[in-house]
Amino acid sequence: MAKNKDNNYFEIFVKMVDFSCEAARNLHEVLTNFDTATLPEKMQHMHHIEHTADLEKHDLMSKLVKEFITPIEREDIMALAQQIDNVTDAIEDVLMRIYMYNIPAILPEALEFSETIVKCCDELKEMMKEFTHFRKSETIHTHLVQVNYLEEVGDKLYTEAVHALYSSSHNPIEIIGWTETFERLEKCCDACEDVADVVESVIMKNS
Repeated sequence: MAKNKDNNYFEIFVKMVDFSCEAARNLHEVLTNFDTATLPEKMQHMHHIEHTADLEKHDLMSKLVKEFITPIEREDIMALAQQIDNVTDAIEDVLMRIYMYNIPAILPEALEFSETIVKCCDELKEMMKEFTHFRKSETIHTHLVQVNYLEEVGDKLYTEAVHALYSSSHNPIEIIGWTETFERLEKCCDACEDVADVVESVIMKNS
């Protein structure tokens, strides 16, 4: 009985990351086939993903309040749930910035970013699947390293994208809008790394 309860938390973590993956794929699709006319509709769909992810987090928190014994420390469960939720929130925030700044067309650097975010979320999912048996897993460390690597890719993309923007554009509104959007894209990668950091901390404390 206790084992099933333990596994439920890990299953919820995987489900939460599933929403992050869905949001990432949705972002990449919207940017790849960008159309300002349908952007409000796409934002509604993204918000639905984010809201459903929030409900999953709240369900986990409700379960946590009622349980006396947990598979890992209560604070770690809360931190991990929040960090995963932050990934989905960060992805939604990208579309919000594009809409707020009325960006008319997508720069190629943004597509590189969204593709990297998809890869990062996919790695998170594989990592969380292994987290269920992290004490015995032989591959979870590989996924941790890969998430960190992709976050570094995001850092480099941000630096080069902003450099290219300031080198090629003389439109202050475009510069402001895209600078903010690139920052939000980078934060998606940072949020993925934050999840990996919590997982790594849990592994260290329980090894």
